Amino acid sequence: PGSAHDGNDIIFGVHSVTEALNNPRRELVSLKCTVNAQDRLAPALTLHADLETEVVHRSQLDRITGPDAVHQGVVLTAKPLEQPELDEIPHDGTIVILDQVTDPHNVGAIMRSCAAFAVTALVATARHSPDSSAVMVKSASGAAEHVPFVKVTNLARAMAQLRDSGVTLIGLDSEAPEDIATLDVSPPYAIVLGAEGKGMRRLTRDNCDHLARLDLPGEIRSLNVSNAAALCLYALKR
Repeated sequence: PGSAHDGNDIIFGVHSVTEALNNPRRELVSLKCTVNAQDRLAPALTLHADLETEVVHRSQLDRITGPDAVHQGVVLTAKPLEQPELDEIPHDGTIVILDQVTDPHNVGAIMRSCAAFAVTALVATARHSPDSSAVMVKSASGAAEHVPFVKVTNLARAMAQLRDSGVTLIGLDSEAPEDIATLDVSPPYAIVLGAEGKGMRRLTRDNCDHLARLDLPGEIRSLNVSNAAALCLYALKR
């Protein structure tokens, strides 16, 4: 449940589906929804009079997404978006790099923050990162339609490529000496975030130009990686 069917993306949730319907780059296959959800999607559906649409009971959607998924009465099947290569994205703004962050909920939430802060692209390794799963797309709440998700084979080599093009690499580390809020950097830069629990790998750390921390006043000095990503983006934008 909730996974790709025949190589297609399964997208559920009103926000995610609305953004997909409004995305001219999306090739749509079919839509299943309840009567109420169809009414909520009506403005976006006017653009797709030829879309195969079936009004169904919620239980049928539960069987597609799994009973615990918050599908809000709508499931869209669509072709996966074409994603750029690293050398095809602009290197003049903000990039977020993930070092083996595997939880699709976290990656989706990070993607949502990337969309909010106009991040150029989200970069991750082809291995040890989630595919464009239904859970990730739902967690992104529509951001998957706006933020390029670049997969690379070798993260250290990708970081070197970005540095050679003038991008400053900032690794987030709770024990780092510099406070990210007072870091003297300007775009283009890339924020590098490590895996849940383990943090960045040694080679990833060694390839950063700066190591910075979020200066937190409480007893707990580490945050969920998706929360940390949002705070870092906000601090650097300020």
